[in-house]
Amino acid sequence: MLYIVWDDLGYGACDVYGGLIETPTMRRIADMGLRYTQFHTTALCSPTRSCLLTGRNATSNGMACVEEATTGFPGSNGRIPFENGLISEVLVERGWNTYALGKWHLTPEEESNLASSKRQWPLGRGFERFYGFLGGETDQWHPDLVYDNHPMEPPYSPGQGYHLSKDLADRAIQFIRDAKVIAPDKPWLMYLCPGCAHAPHQVWKEWADRYKGRFDMGYERYRELVLANQKRMGLIPETVELPPINPYIEARSAEGKPWPEGDTVRPWDSLSPDEKRLFSRMAEVYAGFVSYTDAQIGRLLDYLEESGQLDNTIIVAVSDNGASAEGGPDGLVNENKFFNGVPASLEENLEHLDDLGSEYTYNHYPTGWAAAFNTPFKLFKRYSGHEGGTADLCIVAWPKGIRKRGELRHQYIHAIDVVPTIYDCLGIEPPAQVKGYAQSPLEGRSFRATFDDPAAPAPRESQFYSMLGTRGVWYKGWHASTVHPATPSDWGHFNEDRWELFHLDEDRSQLHDLARQHPDKLEELKAVWFALAGRYFGVPLHDRSAVELLGSPPPQLARPRDRYVYYPDTSEVPLAVAVDIRGRTYAIAVDVTIETPEAEGVLFSEGSRFGGHSLYVKDRRLHYVYNWLGEIEQKVISRTDVPLGRSVLGVRFQVEGKEGVSPVGTAVLYINREQVGEARIRTQPGRFGVSGGGVRVGRSGPVPVTGDYEAPFAFTGGRIKEAVVDVSGAPERELRMELAAMFARE
Repeated sequence: MLYIVWDDLGYGACDVYGGLIETPTMRRIADMGLRYTQFHTTALCSPTRSCLLTGRNATSNGMACVEEATTGFPGSNGRIPFENGLISEVLVERGWNTYALGKWHLTPEEESNLASSKRQWPLGRGFERFYGFLGGETDQWHPDLVYDNHPMEPPYSPGQGYHLSKDLADRAIQFIRDAKVIAPDKPWLMYLCPGCAHAPHQVWKEWADRYKGRFDMGYERYRELVLANQKRMGLIPETVELPPINPYIEARSAEGKPWPEGDTVRPWDSLSPDEKRLFSRMAEVYAGFVSYTDAQIGRLLDYLEESGQLDNTIIVAVSDNGASAEGGPDGLVNENKFFNGVPASLEENLEHLDDLGSEYTYNHYPTGWAAAFNTPFKLFKRYSGHEGGTADLCIVAWPKGIRKRGELRHQYIHAIDVVPTIYDCLGIEPPAQVKGYAQSPLEGRSFRATFDDPAAPAPRESQFYSMLGTRGVWYKGWHASTVHPATPSDWGHFNEDRWELFHLDEDRSQLHDLARQHPDKLEELKAVWFALAGRYFGVPLHDRSAVELLGSPPPQLARPRDRYVYYPDTSEVPLAVAVDIRGRTYAIAVDVTIETPEAEGVLFSEGSRFGGHSLYVKDRRLHYVYNWLGEIEQKVISRTDVPLGRSVLGVRFQVEGKEGVSPVGTAVLYINREQVGEARIRTQPGRFGVSGGGVRVGRSGPVPVTGDYEAPFAFTGGRIKEAVVDVSGAPERELRMELAAMFARE
């Protein structure tokens, strides 16, 4: 059983669904099986993935939102109940080998570290082997790798040919071979989740260059071409029309509630030549990323065919939600700006035009391409009431078990229906207990009947949706949804939301609102939504922004404290559980013994070139750099040399105010009791990033904070005892006092 889960891949992106991005491996799978034209997800990654593995609704799984936004409520606590067993837990008890590779994103941030319980890690949920990353995204050149239950560095560098998609394919083949040489007939489940096509969109230049000029027509024209392809291929009815590219701007303005600027599309004809060139290149990089990853999956299929396993392998390939609008109207070269609530500038983006896709950018295309890659639907990822967020590709192949080849199926199905279908194919009755836990009923239904009968009824007659304040419900061919941005623009005003009504069987693009013509039908569907939301823990609702989602204090393994101590011989401390210096006065003091005048290297590092700070010794001087969102490297260099022998080297930042959303103040360098340098700096309002860049002592992360050195710039020529970060803000805890405290502990 091969379960492939793409990330942020819109319905109209790939050629197998009428798009213009070449995916020969997905076409190969479709030619062996069936494409489903009305497959639906939750509109966001963690929630969908929980559905895909359990057969229960996201809110029943505690996954009302992503793992970075957990709350204390049952529907959004971020922990899949053990009563909702994963398919891996069911199959491993029946003698299957079970493998998970790539993106996981089903463990709360506060439990994604070496001090936490591993109950919600892949190996705690029925997978025997895991190789991938725990969070929602990662750098494709320098990923946050976890192997089974421990972090590890990538096995080789981009200069040696490393890319995460390639690495995952290599490991997938290895995992299967490792078992097959011992037990050739033992069945296996592989849950393969590449980071593609989630940001950062990173790929080899030659793969992006394959699409040179192919998106120069712009995203409006792209939609027209893809719509024609989809109709010709029979994916959508001939009557489907394209909705406006900004469907709610005028209507919302009339209501006195403007649509959020970050989710709007700038018309292609309004762009300058430079903007068109930039936006086209962003699409080329995305397309190359998708095609490259498709080719790596193809290598796995080649292995299965060569080893005689392909014919009896059930393959399910899906995407977890629609294309993403997180790049904003202008796109991003550093997605961390989105998570800090800082808009990108065109000038900065243009400066990095030739770097797009490389390890020097963390890029994301603009909202216009999100709308285009979701053709023919409205809106995009995060919007659970609209097909642009929830309608996704779904391909099912099983050469020995499905007689039909290359056909379409038009039944309405949902992510919760996949696990029941697999159980049906395997002849497995859902168990009453898994690992001693009494199991809840499956909430999905098998659609196996559709394999051989294109006229088989849909497995369900209703499905509810809820995400970031947006809501929707499908019931017997009709769909009702709220007009509510997936942002905090209407914080808490859920009762004021206007509901729309669409006859989805006849209006796939949700263009014709029938709420006024059929008020009774609308009330019926609203009642269905409330009934299902009540049954499946779909309330309370929330619609926090990205900054608020990532900035709210999560549960912690230990109480917040004024003083954090880190050591050089430990693994990276993830950002989610590291000291929080955002908007605060802080001091960093490193107890170090300098043994030679040539001593150099990183003393303390947090973040990366896309945002972070680092304290290091170079050319006998103490350096501190604060990299503000990859845009400004603010440096302080000591006026005197670092002395031989034991010293406390450090920096203290004092908050003095704000510039816009960013705290500003003075950073002062210290060598023992002496102030040796100072500068006014601006700090980030939010996190240093969502990929990598945790706290390290004695070395940098794989992506350095500054261009002053190459990673890992490990400290040599001396010994580091410990690094202390003080966030008390109290004058008596300044670095001058830390020196005495350190020596007193001897």
